[in-house]
Amino acid sequence: MTGALVQLRTAGLVWAIPCLPLLGFLAWTFTGGRLLKLFGEKTGKRIVGGLATALVLASFVLSILVLLDLLGHEPERRRSVVPLLPFVGDVPWISVDTVQVYFRGLVDPLSMLMCLIVTGVGGLIHLYATGYMAHDKDYPRFFAYFNLFIFAMLTLVLAESILLMFVGWEGVGLCSYLLISFWYEDMDNAKAGNKAFIVNRVGDLGFALGIMAILATFGTFSFHTADGKGFLDLASQKLTANGALTAGTASLIAALLFIGACGKSAQFPLHIWLPDAMAGPTPVSALIHAATMVTAGVVMVSRMSVLFVQAPAVMTAVAVVGLFTAIFAATIALTQTDIKKVLAYSTVSQLGFMFLGCGAGAFAAGMFHVTTHAFFKALLFLGAGSVIHSLNGEQDMRRMGGLARYVRGTYWTMIAGWAAISGFPGLAGFWSKDAILGFAAGVSGIGMALYVVGTITAFITGLYMTRLIAATFWSSPRFDEQATHPHESPPSMLFPLGVLALLSIVGGLVGTPWANRVEHFLETSLPSASLFAPHEGVPVVAGLVIGGLVAVVAMAAGAMLYGSRRAIESESRNAFAVGARHLWYVDSAATATFVRGGGRFATILWKAVDQGIVDRLVNAVAFVAGLLSEIGRGLQTGYVRVYLTTMLAGLVVMLLWAFMLAGAK
Repeated sequence: MTGALVQLRTAGLVWAIPCLPLLGFLAWTFTGGRLLKLFGEKTGKRIVGGLATALVLASFVLSILVLLDLLGHEPERRRSVVPLLPFVGDVPWISVDTVQVYFRGLVDPLSMLMCLIVTGVGGLIHLYATGYMAHDKDYPRFFAYFNLFIFAMLTLVLAESILLMFVGWEGVGLCSYLLISFWYEDMDNAKAGNKAFIVNRVGDLGFALGIMAILATFGTFSFHTADGKGFLDLASQKLTANGALTAGTASLIAALLFIGACGKSAQFPLHIWLPDAMAGPTPVSALIHAATMVTAGVVMVSRMSVLFVQAPAVMTAVAVVGLFTAIFAATIALTQTDIKKVLAYSTVSQLGFMFLGCGAGAFAAGMFHVTTHAFFKALLFLGAGSVIHSLNGEQDMRRMGGLARYVRGTYWTMIAGWAAISGFPGLAGFWSKDAILGFAAGVSGIGMALYVVGTITAFITGLYMTRLIAATFWSSPRFDEQATHPHESPPSMLFPLGVLALLSIVGGLVGTPWANRVEHFLETSLPSASLFAPHEGVPVVAGLVIGGLVAVVAMAAGAMLYGSRRAIESESRNAFAVGARHLWYVDSAATATFVRGGGRFATILWKAVDQGIVDRLVNAVAFVAGLLSEIGRGLQTGYVRVYLTTMLAGLVVMLLWAFMLAGAK
């Protein structure tokens, strides 16, 4: 669809959606400490946390207003480009020859869906953090980074050009580093932040090369333009700036972009940074895993859907990598004992499901799972934070148990999250997961294999989540009740849990096969998507029945296996369990190859090349220069007669040389 841009009545509000959190970042960076001194630590923290949360929620309200305006237009006209710097004017940010890049926002169903997720779920996480971080000495710095994270993600999803998207892309990478290593005085936290930053640079290299390939192919960075010359406009017509778009070119661009997506969205083998990101405060984990950074890769691939569908081989690779990542991470989650690590590998697995959907052509289904996952994964992480809070910082499930009677509010909300992610019939995860699996079953040649492995992965999901719930809440206590004094979290932490629990229960009803509201809403942004489309393999109703039965059986089996006191303490020691517990040795291999091996290689370069060759050459030059200067300094006597004699001698030598040359002729 080319040239389908409309003028929105609320266009003047769009710039404020990302800028309000940016204002918070600037405010807490420069005045946060002063507010604590001026009003006292307790009141000052309330002001900082309250306003930081209010700014994000204000962006949520603005997003709703813009969305309602967008919905007032016909589906085929729900796309608008608006300036993001209205006070400066719509002037180019970069202008080189015919290429111009502006600070503009693309308002369409995909960007507005993500704005609602980022600001809505992100606002609830901000509210939760006001209680969770209440006793932290660097409270203003935390909320400065938190607001900056929201700003960067909003820039990414609202960007009108892929170059501006890359700015937001790098922004969320920076913020993840700052927040994962927030408690930087702990060396493990600092290393985890470095690991996230470095691994993401690998993926970002692929994304950057993809951007260059887009410019070389289409001659523009813009997604859509009024004259239909944006590169997605051209790609939808199988055109480039100078001719036809070939499958080879589309495949090259799609493959490079997918490398970038693997980094941000933690797909194998670039998944290794995400579980270590648990080193940061729990609200950070929730924000990264549910509302911001890890969804960036799925959003980017969905935005580029018209390119990906013209690269069938890359689409197959996306589906296979996504499915492998899903089952790979699920087996690891089944063996972890740190409550946050279980949820971290769960996120990696669920992201795999999203890429399975994208690779199968079900981009709308993938984005539907992004939405439902934001609800129940934020809920589960915040619930885990509430459990950790109740046990004074304990994260090991082997030292939990029996908490249901101590933290009832946390318990019942986490029950909703557990049922939703497990795919219990009717809840959010049930509809989105089975939408992906149903569509994957129709992929030519490998559809049934994708469906069967995906269904097995869904079963494992129910097992490891039931294991988490049983070990934390059901089994008898494995802690000293007198010394620990488990206690419920404050209202500022419980209220977001309640809202997210409600969304985890009913949030999936917008995407049932009989409503299709998600597909209809996203059809302008994802014209190649077809949610719950007829396919070979498993009919829709049969798929839903199978999915529901798998979830119920997995939850029941998990309750039987892990409900006892010693179940989690007497984990299996067979080769499969040991391999999964050691992360299938992927992290160990990466450490051995790139950290220790890279260190040894760098040492060889340092000693053999730097010291052995470069330093010796430099030292040789210095020695020769010193020797010549020692010889030359003897001529510098300070006596005029010596200088005159030397000049006359030189003149005599030159004259003799001239006479010799003349005689030779």
